[in-house]
Amino acid sequence: LCSFLGLLYQEYRDKSTREEIETRRLQDSQTDPEETSPSEETPSEAEPTITIENKAPPQINLLRNSNSRFNLWQDLPEVQSSGVLSILQPDEIKLQEAMFELVTSEASYYKSLNLLVSHFMENERLKKILHQSEAHILFSNVLDVMAVSERFLLDLEQRVEENIVISDVCDIVYQHTVNHFSVYITYVSNQTYQERAYKQLLQDKPAFREVISQLEQDPKCKGLSFSSFLILPFQRITRLKLLVQNILKKVEEKSDRESTALDAHKELETVVKACNEGVRKMSRTEQMISIQKKLEFKIKSVPIISHSRWLLKQGELQQMNGPKTSRTLRTKKLFREIYLFLFNDLLVICRQIPGDKYQVFDSAPRGLLRVEELEDQGQSLANVFILRLLENADDREASYMLKASSQSEMKRWMISLAPNRRTKFVSFTSRLVDCPQIQCVHPYVAQQPDELSLELADVLNILDKTDDGWIFGERLHDQERGWFPSSMGEEILNPKIRAQNLKECFRVHKSDDSQRRKLGSRNRQ
Repeated sequence: LCSFLGLLYQEYRDKSTREEIETRRLQDSQTDPEETSPSEETPSEAEPTITIENKAPPQINLLRNSNSRFNLWQDLPEVQSSGVLSILQPDEIKLQEAMFELVTSEASYYKSLNLLVSHFMENERLKKILHQSEAHILFSNVLDVMAVSERFLLDLEQRVEENIVISDVCDIVYQHTVNHFSVYITYVSNQTYQERAYKQLLQDKPAFREVISQLEQDPKCKGLSFSSFLILPFQRITRLKLLVQNILKKVEEKSDRESTALDAHKELETVVKACNEGVRKMSRTEQMISIQKKLEFKIKSVPIISHSRWLLKQGELQQMNGPKTSRTLRTKKLFREIYLFLFNDLLVICRQIPGDKYQVFDSAPRGLLRVEELEDQGQSLANVFILRLLENADDREASYMLKASSQSEMKRWMISLAPNRRTKFVSFTSRLVDCPQIQCVHPYVAQQPDELSLELADVLNILDKTDDGWIFGERLHDQERGWFPSSMGEEILNPKIRAQNLKECFRVHKSDDSQRRKLGSRNRQ
């Protein structure tokens, strides 16, 4: 099956997500919802599944069909010649395509992993340059990951070859996720070390830099970078969850296949979360140690480092001097700089002092913070908000009038300081019929802790937006929240498509009712 697919996984994934974007654009352009055929948008779950049992199915020997370049189930010569396309309902054909994509994408992924190992890891020149410990950090347990992918792919291929109409793939996904996919957590948790080691090697070893450059230029790599191969496992485990979601949206409701897909999705979600936590844990610990060294306490000292604490946002704001009622802002001296460190459970308020240090003069538990936006008071009070500490370091209530540098910065601080505060648009988890939505058309890498990294074709609910080009969104497939530039996406204008996206999202998460009850108040952090 690897040879049957001409694309490396990076190319396959990019092609697949771009097709997803174009499909959604096409649906969204149907301005009159009544004109849009329901079968074009969403499968009708009521249709019965037709299985071909009486015919002896032709074998689809994908491994041996090395000259083929098809990537749709219905384009398989065996499928076309069997006559099943005239028997199956359109919804069942869509389900077959969704299951087949999971198989073909795994083949493409295995092909890319194989190239990472054979072309880079096992290169003799590279082996001589790298110390054993350096090679271990750089490639981690990629051999285990590849072995797991191979075993998974063989089981998927066997299922495809059993019957021309694929019975299910999610049962196989479930078994492999439970029994084998822990290797992904090990690999992804090493990612921070891996990135750092790679940068250091490029900087310190010209010979390493030269060999990597030469290997990247080999036609086998199709112009793709070495680092794009290194991040494959994390991209794959996340994508696999989305592929199962896609199957889940197309299976019959209350069927065995729905139950299996829900089980597989739940297990994959557990692995993806563990991967995310593994990545964050190391960088968070290092960051907390760095911050602790910079803080000097004017008040009673608060221990900063804790296993359950991490930084959400830091930065400078202008504090208004004098009483809150004094609003005759004739000079800028009424404002002075303060610096905030906001953690998931604690706020510390400081003034910057010489030597890249910060003197802490107040603090409060994050749960005891309240924010209030000032009514329009003219230009001098633009982007000003009130921060109230219900119980500060002196066990008293305290208020600060704070000015941000822009509207987006003000809103970002307000949402971070008081995450349960109502946003401009209500989250989809409140089960509203409609809510603004956006689909990502340019990938985005988060630059700050309160930002959200976006992948192509991600669909998000818009919770808030600013006049200076920022959106606070909640991604539908995992409910992660954060800010990103509005230029990264295109708003979904068709209310019918938005409603369908929400319906599918609720269906995906319906197996865990307790989780859904928590979603409304869940913050990205």
